[in-house]
Amino acid sequence: MRTSTVAVHASADVAAPAERVWEVLVDWPRHSEWVPFTHAEGGAGDGASLEAWTGVGPIGFLDTMVISEWRPPHRVRVRHTGALVHGEGRFDLLDLPEGRCRVTWAELIHLPLGPVGRVGWFAVGPMARLMLRTSLHRLATMFE
Repeated sequence: MRTSTVAVHASADVAAPAERVWEVLVDWPRHSEWVPFTHAEGGAGDGASLEAWTGVGPIGFLDTMVISEWRPPHRVRVRHTGALVHGEGRFDLLDLPEGRCRVTWAELIHLPLGPVGRVGWFAVGPMARLMLRTSLHRLATMFE
């Protein structure tokens, strides 16, 4: 069955330099502070494994990942390897004037189930976009 790939991304300006934001961004257990309904853990550096549980109580899914690019404090890229989520994700941090930075979260998601997956994206896609925007807004408020 053929898969389709969809892209989703969001950005937020943060009132801190990339180096400070990076420390929070790659502290995986701290993701629960700014990514709704998500608890994560894992390592650091190329080839390290990550796991993120997204859901409420027992209802949710496990997203397993492998870090495919580690460039502190400007980029971390992961390859999603789980049963449900496949594709690539990344965080990019761009230094801005006055000690600020822009954080961009981008995902390329391979939709499962062919045409059914593409139809399902119409329901899930807006929630995914909202989750990225909300998460980055919450991250930015941590530095205000």
